[in-house]
Amino acid sequence: MSETPSHPIKVVNVIARLNIGGPAIYVSLITQRLNPPHDAAYESTLIAGKVGEGEGDMGYYALEHGVEPVILPALGRELNPLRDLKTIWSLYRLFRQIKPDVVSTHTAKAGFVGRIAARLAGVPVVVHTFHGHVFHGYFSPTKTRLFKLIEQFCARLSDTIIVLTASQRDELADQYHIAPRNKFTVMGGGLELDSFAAAPRLSGDFREQWHIPQDAKLVTIVGRLVPVKNHALFLDAAAKIHAADSRVRFAIVGDGDLRAALEAQVDQLGLREVVTFTGWQQDVLEVYAGSDMLVISSVNEGTPFTVIEALAAGVPIVATAVGGLPDLLEGGKFGALVPSENADALAAAVLNTLKQPPDTASLRAEIVAKYGIDRLIHDLDGLYRSLLAKKG
Repeated sequence: MSETPSHPIKVVNVIARLNIGGPAIYVSLITQRLNPPHDAAYESTLIAGKVGEGEGDMGYYALEHGVEPVILPALGRELNPLRDLKTIWSLYRLFRQIKPDVVSTHTAKAGFVGRIAARLAGVPVVVHTFHGHVFHGYFSPTKTRLFKLIEQFCARLSDTIIVLTASQRDELADQYHIAPRNKFTVMGGGLELDSFAAAPRLSGDFREQWHIPQDAKLVTIVGRLVPVKNHALFLDAAAKIHAADSRVRFAIVGDGDLRAALEAQVDQLGLREVVTFTGWQQDVLEVYAGSDMLVISSVNEGTPFTVIEALAAGVPIVATAVGGLPDLLEGGKFGALVPSENADALAAAVLNTLKQPPDTASLRAEIVAKYGIDRLIHDLDGLYRSLLAKKG
């Protein structure tokens, strides 16, 4: 880390809500690490909205890491012109009070109101991070076009836009034309991975809790039960896998609006005896330690932290080749990639990987070095100082 300046660099991170997922982990960790006692050169604040009904809340994660967010209830997820104007005003007042050197926004809604408020407040450096995007698999074509226009406008308010993979930059610059390529900074995510790297493989606690046979092969999917995660594809592939090998079991970890529909699909496919719904699990390390494989079946992804955690824990991966996943898995080095919406290909890749599991032990240290929190903080420190130096 660089030398401590005479005055700490003030950073404010703004996120729409601390719902379960990678962005909540990301902002909690960087707020913690860019603060005394970890780094006396920084003073960081986290501002977040309220988690919606039915969403898992990760506010506990921030508190466990010594971060007490400033809660701005109106931040929320949905666009609402009147409420958004009030939110911009509230953020403007907070920024004028805190006087940050850097405002860093995360998620689409916080990026919209946060960047406008930061510019109105005269904040020197404004940065936005795309953890994923909502231009495919989320909304109607009309709403998607509106979000693209908003992002194109807000890109002009940003000093740089952080993306977690090169393919995400290519997609946002070349396919969706959010901003020129030179407006983006590629910077991989960072997590606390030491506990995952040290975890034993195939411990039985998770299986025992959910009455899953210890001698079964367990294929797990972790994530919100929402359309973009495409659990329906996972279940279609599960039916094909079950037909080929009735000893394989499946765990769906997470919750969301589609749970009832997915439960009905399980019954329709005759998989009730081999599929377990666990809801949200706070200790995901136990989930990975009990799983033979993690599957990602999404139609769109940024850089899912579940994959990074699972790889650090030594869990083989099979994923659809969408969004940032090919970059994250380095074209197949860290896990098998299959075409999106192809249940036959997904089932075949899972069966092949179960028969011939990769040597993940040799990859665990590499994943920790590449995606550990220390590397991320080093990169953010360099970026913030560079941008501030340009502003004099």
